[in-house]
Amino acid sequence: MITLLEAALLGFVLVSAVATILLRDVLAAIVAFGAYSLGLAMLWLTLQAPDVALTEAAIGAGVTTILFILTLTKTVRPSEDSVFTPINWPAAGVAVLFAGALLWTVPAMPAIGDPSAPAWADDVTQFYLESGYAETGVENVVTAVLAAFRGFDTFGEAVVVFAAGVAVLVIIREEQFT
Repeated sequence: MITLLEAALLGFVLVSAVATILLRDVLAAIVAFGAYSLGLAMLWLTLQAPDVALTEAAIGAGVTTILFILTLTKTVRPSEDSVFTPINWPAAGVAVLFAGALLWTVPAMPAIGDPSAPAWADDVTQFYLESGYAETGVENVVTAVLAAFRGFDTFGEAVVVFAAGVAVLVIIREEQFT
């Protein structure tokens, strides 16, 4: 069941996504996009996926927003009276139909924690659940899988996040000297 906090975060994410689409001012759209990414990071955190939340916060809300703002400083902002872009109704209709098609499939998904779900019935999942703590000493199975069983992959992802942060710092430093 969805909690009040999750519903509020979903509402925030939806509103900020729509604002990102409709805002005509590019800086305002970038700020709305940063808020969208931050809202998603908080939502992932409430869903007990801290690794995904950290990545979303670092890349989505952090690095991408900074790169967008730096790009904006190199361009000219339009001076128009209208704050919002007019809605393209045919495109909006296609987007609503697509979202409806995706939402139509949601009832076919198994409930969270359903023991008869295909992921639970898998031998690999059972191995991780049964031996994860014994082999790694980590109580959280997801953390055990990411840090121990998939350690090289997680390390590679951390290197990518670190490289992106270094690239942003290099760009910012270059901006200061030009």
